[in-house]
Amino acid sequence: MEWAESDDLEPEPETGPNRRCIVSALVRPKGELLRFVVSPTDEVVPDLEQRLPGRGIWLSARRDVVNTAVAKRLFAKAARRKVVAPEDLADRIEAMLLRRCLDILGLARRAGHAVTGFEKVKAELKAGRVMALVEARDAAEDGKGKLRALARGVTGENAGDSGGLPVVELFDAVELGTPFGRDQAVHVALAPGGLARRLIEEAGLLAGFRVSLVSASSPEAIARGPGTSERS
Repeated sequence: MEWAESDDLEPEPETGPNRRCIVSALVRPKGELLRFVVSPTDEVVPDLEQRLPGRGIWLSARRDVVNTAVAKRLFAKAARRKVVAPEDLADRIEAMLLRRCLDILGLARRAGHAVTGFEKVKAELKAGRVMALVEARDAAEDGKGKLRALARGVTGENAGDSGGLPVVELFDAVELGTPFGRDQAVHVALAPGGLARRLIEEAGLLAGFRVSLVSASSPEAIARGPGTSERS
């Protein structure tokens, strides 16, 4: 997609809940955007925690947006100084977001808030003890389809805005196995709570650099999970 360059690229004062993407000029909640700062050595640094000192430069969490910012040197225009933005910045961000997602899954496993395996996940879904379903993107459709159908029927406080549970299909089986100490994992269920919400949020960012984060009720949509809006 060809983005129109924003007329005013100077970073805005960092107050309030929303920020403006310097590529698309779209204003979004901070949690839906990526923050960057310029280091003392003039390097563009992703600030995924949104805590580093310095004036933030904000981008929509999409590979094409990051690539446009690098190619058109929009970081330098926004910072009003010469900066170094690596050509593989989008790949670096994807790797960072992937690690954050897998770390959350590892925390959930150690806390007893995540189970893996078809039968265990199926049982948790039927018992209504799931907030997010994670499926390996390279898994057989038969098993995924059965669990998606169960996720689609979930209602109540754990369901997404459009009904059904959020379903994350961003990781391959090898990646998904890592936080569980296995060679591979295919089906994972996360219990309701903060870790599940964090995974949904981080996966929403990672989705812009990989395949879609889909919801059980609307496989074409990118779901943000309970209490949040869809990403566009």
